[in-house]
Amino acid sequence: MNWRKSTQTVCVGGLLIALLILVANISFSDSQSKVSSKDTTLKQLPTQLSVEEIQKQAQAIAVKVISKNFLGSGIILKKQKSVYTVVTNAHVLRADKPPYRIQTSDGRIWQAKTLSATSLQGNDLAILQFRPTNAVYAVASVGSFPKEGDEVFAAGFPFDEEKQEAKNFTFTTGKVSLVLPKALEGGYQIGYTNDIQKGMSGGPLLNRRGEVVGVNGMHAYPLWDAPSVFLDGEEADEKLHKMIVRLSWAVPIETVGRSP
Repeated sequence: MNWRKSTQTVCVGGLLIALLILVANISFSDSQSKVSSKDTTLKQLPTQLSVEEIQKQAQAIAVKVISKNFLGSGIILKKQKSVYTVVTNAHVLRADKPPYRIQTSDGRIWQAKTLSATSLQGNDLAILQFRPTNAVYAVASVGSFPKEGDEVFAAGFPFDEEKQEAKNFTFTTGKVSLVLPKALEGGYQIGYTNDIQKGMSGGPLLNRRGEVVGVNGMHAYPLWDAPSVFLDGEEADEKLHKMIVRLSWAVPIETVGRSP
């Protein structure tokens, strides 16, 4: 045998084996990278809560808004040092004159002050603040704008017309049925099937992750059949109007943001 040919064969064979190993390592490394990337993506997906967990979360952040009498509901949206910020509907505060008070989930009542917020002009929203002593309360997590078909949960304190007082905390389930491309008067843009009663105005609308996506404000089938009017003054056509009055409505929480 020619030793030169033998040596060349061994060298070529060794080089080929080395290349195969290198390719295999690169492929394996790339595969690991893809799996790792996929695992990271899965870990970052938001966790859906059980209905019971969402109800507990809603009950912790929902408050009663009171003047001389019960006016409506609100949401604890923010805490800065010892001051808590609550969002409710402007029409809730218009039901009576100040001073206003906030009743928290533990039954305690706190004096509240209203804040003027130019960013809320044109929207049926109002901001209150209270400073509790020796008490700590949960603050809402804010979610992204919901889509049609999303499951949602509405919470608040219905008003008992006969007894003229607030009922116990109420929690209803449903889904987003209509999202308008532009807001109605008051900033209402999210239409949903949940039952909303008088007194639940200002309460939270939550998604399946327990995040607040809207502020309850209008119930379905109002007593008067007024035209549905958008913020820009345009009226909805008859077909859309009939769809609108069949649903409850919320102002998107992103209208408020996290600062008064």
